[in-house]
Amino acid sequence: MFEFDQYLGFLAFLTILTIGFWLMIFLITFVIPYWIGGALIERMKEIREEKKAKRQALN
Repeated sequence: MFEFDQYLGFLAFLTILTIGFWLMIFLITFVIPYWIGGALIERMKEIREEKKAKRQALN
């Protein structure tokens, strides 16, 4: 059915496909939400500091 070279190519393809699948799952479930959450927290801190600076400038 398969020659040895074809078998190795097929195994390499399956390995790359599996690694890509689990990498996408990891990125979607952990990395991207962590990145977005951190960006939102940093933006909220900046907004708070801007409001604080405006209040101090008025006083």
